[in-house]
Amino acid sequence: MVRGGRTKSSRWHRFGAKLACLLGLMRSPDRGGGTAAAVEDDGGGGGEPPPTVTERVHDRKDNLPTVRLLFPPHLLGQGAGWSERGSETAMEAALLGGFIKVILPRLFSLIDDKYKLHRGVKSDVRFLVKELRMIVGAIDDDELSATSSAAARLSIQDLRELAHGIEDCIDGLMYRATWEHQASFLRRSVRLRPPRALKTGAQLAREMQRLRRMAKEAHERKRRYAADFPAGGQPSSATQLVDESPSSPSDPRILDADLVGVEGPLAELLEQLAEGRPSQLKVIAVVGFCGLGKTALAAEVYNRETRSERFERHAWVYAALKSPREVLADLLRKLSSDAPSCQGKSVLETSDVGQLCTELKQHLVMRRYFIVIDDIRTEDQWKTIKSALPADKDISSRILVTTTIQSVANACSSSNGYVHKMSRLDKMCSKQLFTKKACPDKYSCYKQPDPAEVLKKCDGQPLALVTIGEFLQAKGWPTGPSCEDICTQIGYHLENDKSFEKMRRVLIHNYSTLPSHALKACLLYFGMFPSNRPIRKKSLLRRWLAEGFVEPQPSPSSPDPIAAFNSLMDRNIIEPINLSNNDNVKTCQTYGMMREFILHMSISQNFVTLFCNDKIEPKYVRRLSLHESSATVVDSFSTVDLSLVRSLAIFGKASQTVLDLSKYHLLRVLDLEKCEELKDDHVKDICNLLLLKYLSLGGGVTTIPRDIVKLKHLVSLDVRRTKVQILHVEVFQLPSLIHLFGKFKLTDIVKPKSEVHEFLSKGKSNLETLAGFVTDGSGGFLHLMGYM
Repeated sequence: MVRGGRTKSSRWHRFGAKLACLLGLMRSPDRGGGTAAAVEDDGGGGGEPPPTVTERVHDRKDNLPTVRLLFPPHLLGQGAGWSERGSETAMEAALLGGFIKVILPRLFSLIDDKYKLHRGVKSDVRFLVKELRMIVGAIDDDELSATSSAAARLSIQDLRELAHGIEDCIDGLMYRATWEHQASFLRRSVRLRPPRALKTGAQLAREMQRLRRMAKEAHERKRRYAADFPAGGQPSSATQLVDESPSSPSDPRILDADLVGVEGPLAELLEQLAEGRPSQLKVIAVVGFCGLGKTALAAEVYNRETRSERFERHAWVYAALKSPREVLADLLRKLSSDAPSCQGKSVLETSDVGQLCTELKQHLVMRRYFIVIDDIRTEDQWKTIKSALPADKDISSRILVTTTIQSVANACSSSNGYVHKMSRLDKMCSKQLFTKKACPDKYSCYKQPDPAEVLKKCDGQPLALVTIGEFLQAKGWPTGPSCEDICTQIGYHLENDKSFEKMRRVLIHNYSTLPSHALKACLLYFGMFPSNRPIRKKSLLRRWLAEGFVEPQPSPSSPDPIAAFNSLMDRNIIEPINLSNNDNVKTCQTYGMMREFILHMSISQNFVTLFCNDKIEPKYVRRLSLHESSATVVDSFSTVDLSLVRSLAIFGKASQTVLDLSKYHLLRVLDLEKCEELKDDHVKDICNLLLLKYLSLGGGVTTIPRDIVKLKHLVSLDVRRTKVQILHVEVFQLPSLIHLFGKFKLTDIVKPKSEVHEFLSKGKSNLETLAGFVTDGSGGFLHLMGYM
């Protein structure tokens, strides 16, 4: 029996508070802007330092959030403007605290009688629940403290390891409870042998004791070394961000962009400025993913209009990372050069939003104006700005906004407005822009290498084409490195080369501004799929659910899968490939450098282990994806522990070592529909994957064994790409099954008084989607539908 003294809550709260201080949990100061070199496009710019460069990712032993420095600030050219270690540790602690909140309910659920835990083990569970709650509470309470050290990182590693162990223990207990439940049911008719993955009660008890010791040891280490480090402090001057200068990179006066392929969009926007009802204000929104040239296009429109006499007043303001009050103050600065005494700096700094709105209305009333608001990011920001604009009485003023978010663009242009969605450059324009940046005039007489690989990698994104072009120019291309060389090492260049600084900012911004851990995990999950394959939306959503990133019903901590997908679409991070007749997305993908960023980040952070070119490094793997024909060498997996893999996807061929499904104890997602080597012999081991929620099969599979009834947690079963022609009616006895896809007949009708009949007649089935049955004159299908 596992016992142990219970530590007092106050003692552990003090430990949690000190730990929170040591970890440097600090809110970032408001970022009003900064200075930087001029850039050609919008995303993440405006002169501010890039968004926080430490992100929620997943460590090698679980899908638990871990924070590692993706792109160190010194590589982003920030100099003394950023506190590298402090912000990293603070974000790491905050994200870990958030994840602990997620696993706490699962840990507490182990006390339930259905798990049949010994009283001592339940005591250990309660102890861990209280410890984690106190630590999270201390983190929340001391979020303003700001110190950092190597010891702080070691402390958080202790907590992360503890969280990993808890997650493994939870899944181990769930596996055991599921097996024991079905064993009691099936033992009457078959001789059941425990699977290799099943841990004994004594093993689980020892594991809980180990976790309890880990918590105590973490506290003892903290207590021993706490005297060497301050318990709190104020943010250092290194973390303070400088204010935006009058000529920020978002200022059209210093934007010197080489515009290519914008003749059509430019003419369209100029036409929209001239058209419209003469008595109304018109708002034009330019929307698209970062790096597509929104700011450069808006600057060209603005510069042309300032040279004309169509408008009495002109102003350009940058809205990202600013409060509505700051944007309004900037507008007044730009518009009020004729009344400096009324709009002095001190007045603007002390005025509230209401006073600024009144002042701005008085300044613009009965004047025809043209205002550009660059990189607006929230609807609330726009609503406040709009409230400061006077009623347009036969004046026909114009406002042009740029944004990466579709819903914001729609809100800005909802009344008498227009939305222009940016498109990627076609192949000809892409080649023109790339060659212009990559090949200096002194090399014009050389034979130009084929840039096909670069064009494919950049996927029509102007910022990517400019970035790689300028990098190659600095290396002396076309006599220097080839296009193929840079494309094969794009992840390394993104992380290390100063030439890629702007590209890094854009990509990190799009990831770091996602509002929740769930969305970040959903985005990183795209790294599981080959880059050249469109991804089926519905299958993707079902896999997100099975992974636990989202919930069937939205909650404060997690969105539902459709909301998560729509949020990524709204931000233009993913794009639709095929649409249905009613414009619903059928397939999608990420594109350009965002795809490269996701792939590089998901692999470097061990969120996904991608097997390519027979190379695999991590000993512990959580999500394993094998692409094409690269995973055929048996020795490549000889040192890899597959028992903790939660998700497995195979595209192409795989060795028999990988296809030995008896090694995968805790799988939740199994996607083998594109696996060329899959046979019936492999399927029998699937029936022991008791925690499996998503199963998709293909290859040479011809039959689904009756033992599939053991998969009590299976939610989605897809056998459309198999050779299965007959399905056992017992599959309808799966209590969690919601989606069933295939092309088959039933073996027979549901017999009266059978277990399947009793299950269906009592309404226990949760089946919602049933597709692909072949009736062929058989009464089995019609009989089954009578129970639905």
